[in-house]
Amino acid sequence: MPLVSINDLTVRFRGPALFENISNNIEHGERIGLLGRNGTGKTTLMKVLAGEMTPDHGTVLFNTGAKVALLPQGVPQDIVGNVEEIVRQGLTNHDFENSWQNDVQVKQILSRMNLQPDTIVANMSSGMKRRVLLARSLVNQPDLLLLDEPTNHLDIDAIVWLEDFLLRWPTTLMFVTHDRQFLKRLANRIWEIDAGQLFDWTCDYTTFLERKQAALEAQEKQFALFEKRLAEEEVWIRQGIKARRTRNEGRVRRLEEMRRVHRDRRSKVGVANLKIQEATRSGALVSEVKNVTFVHSTELNAPKILDNFSTTIMRGDTVGIIGQNGSGKSTLLKVLLGEKKPQSGTVRLGTNLQIVYFDQLREQLDEDQTIEECVSDGYQMIQIEGRSRHVLGYLQDFLFTAERARTPIKFLSGGERSRVLLAKLFAKPANVIVLDEPTNDLDSETLEMLEERLVDFSGTLLVVSHDREFLNNVVTSTVVIEVGENGKRTTQEYFGGYDDWIRQRQSTSENKMPAKANALSLQPESSSPNSTASNATLTKKKLTYKEQRELDGLPADIDQLEGQIAELHVELADPAFYKQPGDLIASKQSTLQILEAKLTTAFARWEELEARLT
Repeated sequence: MPLVSINDLTVRFRGPALFENISNNIEHGERIGLLGRNGTGKTTLMKVLAGEMTPDHGTVLFNTGAKVALLPQGVPQDIVGNVEEIVRQGLTNHDFENSWQNDVQVKQILSRMNLQPDTIVANMSSGMKRRVLLARSLVNQPDLLLLDEPTNHLDIDAIVWLEDFLLRWPTTLMFVTHDRQFLKRLANRIWEIDAGQLFDWTCDYTTFLERKQAALEAQEKQFALFEKRLAEEEVWIRQGIKARRTRNEGRVRRLEEMRRVHRDRRSKVGVANLKIQEATRSGALVSEVKNVTFVHSTELNAPKILDNFSTTIMRGDTVGIIGQNGSGKSTLLKVLLGEKKPQSGTVRLGTNLQIVYFDQLREQLDEDQTIEECVSDGYQMIQIEGRSRHVLGYLQDFLFTAERARTPIKFLSGGERSRVLLAKLFAKPANVIVLDEPTNDLDSETLEMLEERLVDFSGTLLVVSHDREFLNNVVTSTVVIEVGENGKRTTQEYFGGYDDWIRQRQSTSENKMPAKANALSLQPESSSPNSTASNATLTKKKLTYKEQRELDGLPADIDQLEGQIAELHVELADPAFYKQPGDLIASKQSTLQILEAKLTTAFARWEELEARLT
C-alpha cells in the first residue's frame, strides 16, 4: 500500500488552475525531486500534502498514523526563543509519558546538526536559522519529509552534510531545490509540474534531463506539424466550400475542433530573456587590497575576518567567494568595494566603476511596491541599451505579464522576487556585477539563462554562492575563507570553480604545501618531488565546459594584456612622462606591475590547461 495517495487534486486561485485533476502515489522510501518553473505550484502542492492548505477538489490519503513535516521556503523574521525551544516545537506528542523520549530526540538532533541548545535564534545568521528550522522538521521523525528549497542560506559544508544525512534518512522524502548537484545526488524519482499537469518521470535527475530534452524536441515537431495543418485548413475554408457534401461538412467540423485545441492549449511557460546592460569599460584595475586586516569588534581577542590578506582584481575577472556562514564573505565583498574600511592595509579602487549589487536578502525591494513601481522607479519608460522601452514590455522578458506586474512584491514567491531584483539591476548599465547568493529560489531554466549571460559578460563579476554547479559554470577563480577549529580564518585564492578548489586543496594536503594565490604553484614544471603524482592527476582529468571556454579565451586575453603592457612601456619610455606629478607616475608603474603579473598568471594557466589536454 502506498504511503500517500493523491486523487484528482485541483487547486485554483485566479486564472488557470495551478494543477488540475492530478493523481499519483508516493511509495515508502522514495526521494522525490519536485520540479517546475517558479509559480507553477510546487510549494502549493507541498502545503496540500502537509495539510496546511485545502484543495479545491480531490483528496490526499495517508497511511494510518503516518506523520508528515514541512520545511518552508523562507526564514521567518519573528522567531522568538533559543534553539532547543524552537526545535521542540516540532514534537507532536507532549504527554508526560513521552517527555523522556522527547528529550532524547531533541538532544540527538541538536548533536547531529551541531546546534547549541541555549543559543538565541534571533541572533543567528540566516543559514543557522535555516538549520534550526530543519532540525525542528526532523525531530519528530516524520514518515514523509517535505523540504522546500532546503539548501537556501546553507553553506557548502552544511549542504554536503545535509546530502549525506538525507541519503541515510530511512523514510520518504520530497523536496524542491534549485541546487542541481543536490538533485543529482539525492533524487531517485522526478515529478514535474508543467501547464497544470503532474508528470512522473520515474527516474533520477540525470536521466530526466535526457528524457526531457528528447520530449521537448518531439513536442516542438508535433506543434509545428499541427500549426502547418491548421494553416492549410484555414486557407481551404477561406476559399469557400464548393459543395454541401458530407466530407466537406466533416472537414469543417475537424477545423472547428483544431481551432478549439489551438485556443485551449495552454501555452508553454517561457524562459526569462535576461539581458545585461554593459556600461563603458572600467579601468584595467578594479580593486587592489594589500595586507588588509579587518575585525568587526574592537575587543582584544575578537576574531579577524581578514588577516594580512592581499589580492588584485582586474577588469574581466570572474571571482567566486566561498566560505561557511558567518565566515565573512559579505564583509570581504564590502572591503573589496571600499564600503568597509580595514583596520590595517590599503584598498585601492579602479576608475569608472559602475556597480550593481544583488543582496541575498533582497532588501532593495520595497514590499509595498508593485513589480512595475519597483523596477521603473515610478516612470513608465526605462532606458534599455540606449532605447526607451515601456516597463511592462521589459518585465515580460522576466516572465511577468502586465497583470502580474501590478502585483505588490509582498505577494510574490521567492523565485519571483529574485527575478524582480534581477530585472531592477539589469535595467541599469554596469561593468561590475556583485551577486550575493543569486541562485536562491530561481528555477533551473532561469538559472541556466543567468549563467549564460554572466559567462558572456565582459565586465567584472564577484559572486558569493553555495551553489556548486553555478560556481563551476561561471567563475574562473575562487577566494575561499576557511575557519579553523580555533576560530582562526584563512583566506586563500585558487584557480577555477568549486570542483577545482576541492582538487587543489586535496593536492595541496597530499603534498603538504600551502595553497597559493599565484598560478605558478600549480604548474607541471614544478621542481617539487611530490608534484609529479598530482600533475599526472591533472592531466588525466578532462576539461570542464567552463575550463574549455577559459582555455579558448586565454589567447585573446594574453594578446590584450601584451598590448596594454606595450602601450605602457612606450609611455614610460618617453622622457616627458616623468615631468608629471609623482602620484600619477607611481600609479602608472603600479598598473604595469599588475598587468605583468596578470600576464604571467595567464601564461601559467594556459600551460596548465594545455597540459591537461595532452
